[in-house]
Amino acid sequence: MASMSLAFAAPAGLAKDLHGLRKPFPALQQPPASESQPSTSSSAGISLAGLGASLAVARAGRRRGMRSAAHALDGRETPSPHDLLLRVAMGETGAHTPVWLMRQAGRYMKAFRQYSERYPFRQRSESPDMAIELSLQCWRQYGMDAVIMFSDILTPLPAMGIEFDVIRGRGPLVLGDLARCLQDRLAEGPKTIREVSDPDGFSHSHGFLKDILQALRGSTDGKCSLIGFVGAPWTLAAYAVEGGSTKEAAVFKKWMYEKPEVADEFLRRMTTTLSNYAIYQANCGAQCIQIFDSWAHCLTPELWARFAGPGVKQVAEALRKVHPNVPIIYFANGGSSYLKDQVDMLSSCIDVVGVDAHARLSEAARIVEGSGLVLQGNVDPYVLRYGNEAEIRQAVRASIDAAGGPGRHILNLGHGVLQGTP
Repeated sequence: MASMSLAFAAPAGLAKDLHGLRKPFPALQQPPASESQPSTSSSAGISLAGLGASLAVARAGRRRGMRSAAHALDGRETPSPHDLLLRVAMGETGAHTPVWLMRQAGRYMKAFRQYSERYPFRQRSESPDMAIELSLQCWRQYGMDAVIMFSDILTPLPAMGIEFDVIRGRGPLVLGDLARCLQDRLAEGPKTIREVSDPDGFSHSHGFLKDILQALRGSTDGKCSLIGFVGAPWTLAAYAVEGGSTKEAAVFKKWMYEKPEVADEFLRRMTTTLSNYAIYQANCGAQCIQIFDSWAHCLTPELWARFAGPGVKQVAEALRKVHPNVPIIYFANGGSSYLKDQVDMLSSCIDVVGVDAHARLSEAARIVEGSGLVLQGNVDPYVLRYGNEAEIRQAVRASIDAAGGPGRHILNLGHGVLQGTP
């Protein structure tokens, strides 16, 4: 799969200002980068449109047996200005709309599969040379406005004394049988679940992350933005207790209802740890942090407000206190039914709220109006998986239109790139 350098021409008359500027764009963190002048073009230079063209060519070539068609296409560079994603995240209106994709480092790329089919996940994500290469592949090919480091939301768990692995064909497996012995593991003892109370606490256990982020910053500085990420406290706590993937997080919910004090203590330790993990990433060079609440779909609005939202707020506030110029994105997968609750609780401490594919972005724009929050999203991943170039372009246009016009939100998918996307 390869890309085609195509500009996305936005329809005229879309530049309706929903919110105005939230705050002036601050100086970027060190190392300093030369500033590119903003483009005066009215087009939205969207990498996703070029990606869609590549998919269409790849599909056409496959149907006609011409597998070399996609490989003839060239990669593309990130459109100027290189820091557009950061600027839009902080409230500026861009000359065009920045784009990156959740799971943009993934198995849809042949170059990625050359690693994933040979090396286990943790070896890939914790070996700097491999993690750096896998992080950069998509950006080099498609010219996204940001690189997101190749890692997993479960990566900080070993620092707490919770081990995990990712099994090919099965997915993540969290060890320790916390479903049965969570309360015991929170008591003092040799197997106590620890909290990491300082960012430097990750220096020994996660020194590889520093190497990865510093190298990525060196590769992308002055060319595009660098995104780090953490899982939200409730999602990680639920993952650990469930022991792996789940539809409803029923086991952790049992703890939440029957022994809420145990769930609260586990969430407290998780929140402290993830706050310092986010700070550690920013210390190492991440210019933006996304908080993934991947299992938000398991929660009712009431449960989110009681058990999940407060932890997200604490993580964001802790990061903002240390790194006030690092934009913070929050994405609650499946949480669009309580988007207003997210805005009400988090608007004072985050910059961007992600919207999944099950909500209309125009309705999300009305919900965030006046809050100062910027939207991210929310093209249906299945459009990339199965749609043709015209359908992908239309989905991109609709997303930009719904957000108020070019440069007024961050274009992304409503979830990650799907496995099998050609």
